[in-house]
Order: sequence, then C-alpha cells, then structure tokens
Amino acid sequence: MHGCVIPGRTCALDLGSVRIGVAIDDDLGLLAHPRGVLDARNERALLEALRNFADEEGIVRFVVGLPLDMRGGEGTAARHARAIAHKVADATGRSVELWDERLTTVQAQRALTDSAVRRRKVRGRIDQAAACAILQSWLDARSARGDPT
Repeated sequence: MHGCVIPGRTCALDLGSVRIGVAIDDDLGLLAHPRGVLDARNERALLEALRNFADEEGIVRFVVGLPLDMRGGEGTAARHARAIAHKVADATGRSVELWDERLTTVQAQRALTDSAVRRRKVRGRIDQAAACAILQSWLDARSARGDPT
C-alpha cells in the first residue's frame, strides 16, 4: 500500500468505532495539525467525506494508525484498521500507509490534560490529538530517513 514517498500533503487518521480523528501536515511537511473528527458509524459517508477532503486539501497520502499490542502483535482492532485502510485507498485513489500507533492515545491524553483542557472537552479532542501524534511520528521518522517533503 505504500512505496516511495511522493511530495504532497499527508492526512493521518486515528480510527475509532464512533469517531475518527483527523490531522493534516503543514505545507512544508514538518508539523501535524488537528482537523477535527469524522463520524465512523456510516462507512459509506465516511469514505465519501475522506474523498472530498483529499480533493479539497490536496492530500496525496493517508497515514492510518495501526493499533498493535505492546508486543507488536495484531488483534481485531489492527485487522479492522487494515480493512479500513484498503477501503480508504480504494475510495480516494490515494496511497495509504499503516503506522504503529502504540501509545499515541496515551500521549494525546497526557498532552491535553497537561494543557489544562477541561475533562469534558478532553474526550472530544483525544481522537484528533491522537491523529496528530500519529502524523507527527510519521513525519519525524520520514525526516530522520531523509525522505523528501
């Protein structure tokens, strides 16, 4: 599902059963920014929304969080993420890369708690913060490898 990195904007998705967190990189491909959440309960509407978003924002690739267990194994959630990643690729015509998301939700929760966001608001922002953590991790790894932006 991925090969050489082509220049363009990248969108990360943090998959959930109710909401999907969305993040997008900046024009330089250096920093991840939250872009809200999408409803995960209607797959058809979700894929259409992602296709439209990709067209409007010039997205050339998606990075989808792969929820591995702490030993690196794949369970039901990881198999679901793989299936959704294939559907996103088919629906949008963009490349999709799976990215190990271990600890990103924990990082997102800590960052939001540390920023003194009220607990009620934290729950609503964790998904997009986790998408940012996934994307920033991917961007940092790409930069360390010397891949072009």
